[in-house]
Amino acid sequence: MKALTYFLSISHLLPALATAQAERNVDFFHDVVPILKQHCYECHGGSKSKGGFSINTLDKILEDDSAVPGDADQSYFIELLEDPDPDYRMPYDGNPPVPPEEIEILKRWVNQGMPWDPSFSFAEPRYEPPLHPRHPELPRALGTRDHPIDRIVDAYLANKEIPLPEPLNDEAFLRRVSLDITGLLPSPQETRQFLADRSPHKRDRLIDNLLSRNVEYTEHWLTFWNDLLRNDYAGTGFITGGRKQISGWLYDSLKHNAPFDRMVRELIAPPSKESSGFIDGIEWRGTVSVAQSLPVQFSQNVSQSFLGINMKCASCHDSFVDRWTLAEAYGLAAIYSEDPLELYRCDKPTGDQAVAAWPFPEIGQIDPEAPKEQRLQQLAELFVHPDNGRVTRTIVNRLWAQLMGRGIVHPLDAMETEPWNANLLDWLAVDFQKNGYNIKRTLKLIASSQAYQSQSSASSQSDSNAKYTYHGPLPKRLTAEQFVDAVWKFTDSAPIGFDAPVYRSDRADDQDSRFSVTSSWIWLSDPPEPNQEIWARREFNISKPVAFAGIVTAAGDAFAVYLNGQLIQQGSGANDLQAGSLGPKLLAGKNEIRIRAANFGRNRSEAALFCALWLDYEDGKSQLILSDENWQVAPHPPQLEGHANRSPKALPWRNAQPVAHEKWEKIANRRVNSLLAIQYAGSDRPPRASLLKTDSLMRSLGRPNRDQIVTSRPNELTTLEAVDLSTSQQLIDYLQRGADKVIQNPDTQNTAQIIDEIYLGLLTRYPTRQERRLLKDALGRRPTPAAVTDLLWAITATPEFFIIR
Repeated sequence: MKALTYFLSISHLLPALATAQAERNVDFFHDVVPILKQHCYECHGGSKSKGGFSINTLDKILEDDSAVPGDADQSYFIELLEDPDPDYRMPYDGNPPVPPEEIEILKRWVNQGMPWDPSFSFAEPRYEPPLHPRHPELPRALGTRDHPIDRIVDAYLANKEIPLPEPLNDEAFLRRVSLDITGLLPSPQETRQFLADRSPHKRDRLIDNLLSRNVEYTEHWLTFWNDLLRNDYAGTGFITGGRKQISGWLYDSLKHNAPFDRMVRELIAPPSKESSGFIDGIEWRGTVSVAQSLPVQFSQNVSQSFLGINMKCASCHDSFVDRWTLAEAYGLAAIYSEDPLELYRCDKPTGDQAVAAWPFPEIGQIDPEAPKEQRLQQLAELFVHPDNGRVTRTIVNRLWAQLMGRGIVHPLDAMETEPWNANLLDWLAVDFQKNGYNIKRTLKLIASSQAYQSQSSASSQSDSNAKYTYHGPLPKRLTAEQFVDAVWKFTDSAPIGFDAPVYRSDRADDQDSRFSVTSSWIWLSDPPEPNQEIWARREFNISKPVAFAGIVTAAGDAFAVYLNGQLIQQGSGANDLQAGSLGPKLLAGKNEIRIRAANFGRNRSEAALFCALWLDYEDGKSQLILSDENWQVAPHPPQLEGHANRSPKALPWRNAQPVAHEKWEKIANRRVNSLLAIQYAGSDRPPRASLLKTDSLMRSLGRPNRDQIVTSRPNELTTLEAVDLSTSQQLIDYLQRGADKVIQNPDTQNTAQIIDEIYLGLLTRYPTRQERRLLKDALGRRPTPAAVTDLLWAITATPEFFIIR
């Protein structure tokens, strides 16, 4: 009777006890994992994260508040599973709904606190590259192919039962190595000499010669480093002072072949403002996401440029594409930050504070309590630590890709990806470190191998390393800068000035003191009239040989400068000082500078023109021609177009009026002498495209705006490029000048010589007999400028010109 009474007294508790027993008995591996795998994995597991939601780990599930451990009723993913509307219910895409009994299991699991075995993940197994340098042994040489790169590559090909690629002929090698090292095509005379050379060592001598051309090498590789370090001469941030160039520092580093480890140190822990623009990023105007704040930019940029890893995804949340976490991204950011840094997940504050740290503590760690400058120095030392193999692998992989068309690891910023040949990557990285981080030495090492000097192979093409098999170098398209440089060089149509604030030659870098110019401004009247366009001109005579002729011009609000009827400069305001070196454009005897200037404003005082022409003669004497009352000015008649070549008598010329403008004088006086010095330093060679701000032609050919780091440019031809190559008046003007140059060249007196000159200058080879016969028939005995222009356009539009094979 007591037992029955006891049973009846507790019977009302049995349902609750049963429920509690069920709650306790939820098994993660046996109950939860099968449900998630069957219904969720296809869209949200492994490498997939549709809608930004991943089930790979518990942290991923909790990342955007999709679940609330301990409260199934407040968990959004449960709500989606139970939604009666099939358009909103998960899973989507016509998949059957999760059965109610399985949803109940998931609810109980959530109410239980969502226990998750830390050893389990739905993520696919990932390759993890070693941190420390690895020293692979070189395989035995195949015959006489004992170059270290060839020994590794030949063993790889033999293991894959792939035949060795055919060797490059001399013409193709000369073109490839010249473009890869200096970015320039060899001249017709250089091509003739190399092809006629019968020395067995001529290729090695050519590589050494190209690498010794410090300025040509620097101005080609400036394109690669500007992309990689997000450096440019105009664009977002410069107008407001929220961005700084590193152009001078970078140019000098390349010109003097600075060791890469020193470059990394000076970029991460700048010893002066000259190299600080990289880590200081871009201070965007207006409201931006937290991921674009300066500390987070720092984290993204140093990790991408030097480690080849993507912290951009991890700057918002734990990465879906690799192993990097939000905390690791913010740890790097905190090294740069002056103030305490709160973690934001998807632009929402988490309440957690970032701790300054570096993601590879095995070789050392940052002191989070140290001052910012000291933290940066500690980080710089960790990047170039002798036990850090990641940085050296990343840079040699980039160099290999520049020369061979594809990295050993691909993509270049996915260094967590398994390389197609780990021994090759590690051997190059260790050799690079062992030999003083010498970039030129590694370029020579690659270029001197038979692997590099092999015919390119389209059969190597593939999007992923898993499917990629190396057969040989891949074809590469000309960069925008290489294309423009090739056209400028052949046609003698390079501009007179450039935008990069760099000293181009090996002359002493500081030449400012040799120039002593104080600006002098003129206009049609004083005070100036508002909303006025005028002409100004100055004639001068050249009676003896000129060693240097530099010009600096400015006018408000716009100006165009003509020398002997040819447009040489354009600018957009009095603060936009344009500088250039006139060089061979000056004529013996009479010359004329003519400037069209415009004042578009209503303010009378905002109109003035300044021009300084500095002439150094070979006899050691100098002459300064400055805008003053000796110039002549005239109003611009509205009906007068094409004025530059019109007789001066057609305008009512009168003496110019000096105009005082304190603000503009101050700006010009601060810059004019340094601008002349920069032009003087590079006056012995024409400007390169890498030194100029981008223009419409270069943009259409793939030059990026560099608001973000760019480590590889598209290799495909776009519709915009095809249209521009077909219709660009800018390109046609260049080619027309080239046609005139070829026809007037005393060494091209007949059609056959003109054809040879064009083929040697643009394709680095002689034309075949069939090509020569067809073109002789097309051009006739006396080729016209129009016919030669058409031939130049046809050749520059061919894949043979556009592709480096």
